[in-house]
Amino acid sequence: MTDQPNPARSYFVPKGGLPPQSQLVTDRAMFTEAFAVIPRGVLSDIVASALPFWDAARFWVLARPLSGFAETFSQYIVELGAGGGSDRPETDANAEAALFVVEGALDIILDGATHSLQSGGFGYIPSGKEWRIRAETGAVFHWIRKRYIAVDGLPAPDAFFVQEQDLTPNTMPDTNGGWATTRFMDPADLRHDMHVTIVTLQPGAVIPFDETHVMEHGLYVLQGKGVYHLNQQWVEVEAGDFMWLRAFCPQACYAGGPKPFRYLLYKDVNRHAALP
Repeated sequence: MTDQPNPARSYFVPKGGLPPQSQLVTDRAMFTEAFAVIPRGVLSDIVASALPFWDAARFWVLARPLSGFAETFSQYIVELGAGGGSDRPETDANAEAALFVVEGALDIILDGATHSLQSGGFGYIPSGKEWRIRAETGAVFHWIRKRYIAVDGLPAPDAFFVQEQDLTPNTMPDTNGGWATTRFMDPADLRHDMHVTIVTLQPGAVIPFDETHVMEHGLYVLQGKGVYHLNQQWVEVEAGDFMWLRAFCPQACYAGGPKPFRYLLYKDVNRHAALP
């Protein structure tokens, strides 16, 4: 795990490699019609991908639009070596991007301005924008991509860049501070068709009911461990694990200890359900 000056905010960083021949084959990976769990040990060298127009980069694809899997988004973990990056990172003009840095630092060049993000940095880039990205000494970040759903009469959202360390988490009511959400997008801004947040549950805290809702989720555990109740199955997860939850998949969880249980959360929001 990456060392952080504030132990309440740390971010797991995969390192690749290959498990030894002595390791048991059976693990916690699950793929069902309602959810999937990709444990951190799956992110080895042999499952990394390469993409066009990137230098000194490799990608672990956690989710992609696929029948019976993610429908609204894709999510990558991107590892950049020194000097790595791209002058043409996105090849789909309709794709919006959310970036969250978990190690190192990177520069995003957008509309002639350079935005520097350190570990804990978040950036949102609207669809249709040309942008570049570079990491002078290397970096690891999450890249969430979604096809933006425009609404007639509603302008597109603006790009923005912020550090998690500068944001105040919103404490959930009647939880004594045990459950809080750090919101990167303003929930009242209906220009956005996705939200990316960091959910923090203190040890022993709980999401006390099976949420069952229209929003699709991608969850990457940044820190700690917990037990999720997913569609009537209990699943234990830890830092570095990824979960995909289909729309209407029942979901609740307990946070383990001794550290806070924290995860990066994607969900699609603020749009009518598409009709066939």
